[in-house]
Amino acid sequence: MDGTADVSGERGKPGRASRGVQSVDVAARVLQAVAQARRPLGPGDLATLAGLPPAQAHPYLVSLTRLGLLKRDPMSGDYAPGPMTLRLALLHLENDPAYRAAVPRVVTFARETGFCVAISTHAPQGPVVVHFERAAFPLHVNLHVGSVMSLTTTSTGRAFCAFTPADLWPAAWQEQMPGVAAERKHFEALLDETREHGMSRSVNTPSPSVSSLCAPVLDAGGRLRLALTAIGPTAALDVAWEGAAANALRATARDIAAQIDASAHDRESPV
Repeated sequence: MDGTADVSGERGKPGRASRGVQSVDVAARVLQAVAQARRPLGPGDLATLAGLPPAQAHPYLVSLTRLGLLKRDPMSGDYAPGPMTLRLALLHLENDPAYRAAVPRVVTFARETGFCVAISTHAPQGPVVVHFERAAFPLHVNLHVGSVMSLTTTSTGRAFCAFTPADLWPAAWQEQMPGVAAERKHFEALLDETREHGMSRSVNTPSPSVSSLCAPVLDAGGRLRLALTAIGPTAALDVAWEGAAANALRATARDIAAQIDASAHDRESPV
């Protein structure tokens, strides 16, 4: 074994495979195991999820921790994403044109309406909140950056299901779908309603006395890039399909989509 692996087509030579570094591929399996688990893992569980014998996994854990890609809890011995991983994740977000376009517009929306707004993006387990803008109305919900939204009980989850083709749903999404035929039929009806109105809504669920509206941000190809969820007290947030809050949220999503498409056009235009 020379520590290399064939991973992709060699530049300029279709059909040929270029050589990658096998140890890097294995390290990536360790990081992927942590990402999929979404919780700190002991070395044994981590090795199992990465498909490695514990003795082989150990030096990778040492090196990844030394590099800051993982961190080890000194009390439990469990491993979690490290500071370098978090910095890379933030860099990835900051370089995403959709995210860059969304944040200032969401700040303006929250300031003008008084409602909190969450920006969510795709994740294998479900939509994950990548920005949460607090606003004037007090809101007592356990929602923060990193929260994964339920596909079936939140407006955010239903928007992702409605505007993502079912054949592209990750396996974890399929597992969350209602198993009872009548419940699945009701859920499909909610998705149809979401597509009809171009947004989803939740009233007093999943948190009592809290309601929400969620609008998708779709690029020119119709691909869901982000979702914007306005959240507020049920007594204050008008969830009518053509109400002021819904129309303002749709307009914000359209403005973000227009900026995404303009940025894509600028990148494709010849200099």
